[in-house]
Amino acid sequence: MRQIRITMPAAAVFAAAALLLTFGGPVSEVSLGPRTASAASDEAASEKGSPYVSTHLYFGTGRHNGNPPITEEEFMKFVAEVVTPRFPSGLTLQEARGQWRDKEGDVNRERSYELTLMYPVREAHARNADIEYIRRLYCTTWELESVGRADVRAQVDF
Repeated sequence: MRQIRITMPAAAVFAAAALLLTFGGPVSEVSLGPRTASAASDEAASEKGSPYVSTHLYFGTGRHNGNPPITEEEFMKFVAEVVTPRFPSGLTLQEARGQWRDKEGDVNRERSYELTLMYPVREAHARNADIEYIRRLYCTTWELESVGRADVRAQVDF
């Protein structure tokens, strides 16, 4: 059996690490080193802006009963006629590939779109009605089960 000899500096390092793991410490200082004036100003800069809600809607394009998928043209017309009038200040749209389990337990894979809408927290109640209208109309128009929704609070600056 081979013996390992630990020198004093290495022992001190192991002892410090053991104490840190036992009693914890600020993650930022452990992983990034001590906080500097520059880091503090960067953090303050990231807190600029106003409290917003970022709503992400997930629109699938696959349809049931052998109906053809919703085309890009149909989807873009829906955005132009239904979404844009309710959110004229702007939105972000990304093409995606999604999958989800329907009410019958089948996994559906389909081309989809992620639509991001951002609005001030103070408008959340009024915007909720618009968002739910968009979700219901999309499902009704193409006989779909749902449009996914995720709301995230954000600090936003334009």
